[in-house]
Amino acid sequence: MVFKDYYKILGLETSRVNISELKAAYREQAKKYHPDVNVANRELEERFKDINEAYRVLSNTITKRKYDRMWNRNVGRVKNNSFYEESKREKDSLFSDFFNMFFGNMDDLPKPTNKKKENVACKGENVETELNISIEEAFRGQEKSIGVRTVEGKLKKFKVQVPAGIQNNEKIRIVGQGKTGKAGGKNGDLLIRIKIDNDEQFKLEGYNLRKNLYLTPWEAALSTKVTINGINEDVSVYIPSGIQSGDIIPIKNKGYKDGKGGRGDLLLEAKIMVPKKLNENEKTLFKKLNEISRFNPRSY
Repeated sequence: MVFKDYYKILGLETSRVNISELKAAYREQAKKYHPDVNVANRELEERFKDINEAYRVLSNTITKRKYDRMWNRNVGRVKNNSFYEESKREKDSLFSDFFNMFFGNMDDLPKPTNKKKENVACKGENVETELNISIEEAFRGQEKSIGVRTVEGKLKKFKVQVPAGIQNNEKIRIVGQGKTGKAGGKNGDLLIRIKIDNDEQFKLEGYNLRKNLYLTPWEAALSTKVTINGINEDVSVYIPSGIQSGDIIPIKNKGYKDGKGGRGDLLLEAKIMVPKKLNENEKTLFKKLNEISRFNPRSY
């Protein structure tokens, strides 16, 4: 039986190759001799089977070690054989007689063990949890307490310093407070996802803050200047005459922190409020306005 030089079949001159070099050689030869490229050429079809056979043997550490012992004994003889000799195999068989004699069924081969890997130090898994804070706490920064259940079910508490201007869904990492590492590996980390809650005063929209601006009907009609509470300071706002409910007045650089030293905008949404109870003078004035005004909002 002719000894099959699997390395030569893959275009390799030495057995000292790593798996990357082996894969590259296989891809090159498989592309060259693929049946789709060489239609109805039985000789090249058989060679393509040998290429696959060679790769199956050499990519498995157990069969490669066994094959290399034979290859070292026969290398001097096969090096002088520059031609390719067609394999002998049973009809429709993927593997040659040479392969079947020395390796039998590929599926019956023992799989390489991972005993060494089991002893390799491995970092523990990270643990994730969430912490809800208010917009003002996120803007100014705040120390918060959080409790996390351990694997044993015990509650472990941590002090968390939330940095000023943290972004919604940003994570804070506490090193070494995750799951225990394996084989002496480092512990995983505790990752705390920050969830910023909207409140009655502000709503976070990216780097912008939205706030309701409540106005009386006469303020909206006549124009005025009002002072409102911003997130960290009072803000003076000019109200143009004829402003409508739902109109937005943007105040530049008075919004949330953008993480780059700047700030978004404060978006004031006008809400025109009518008093629920009127005194006699107010009723008289509203009646007078009703008599003299020709304004009809339903005519638009």
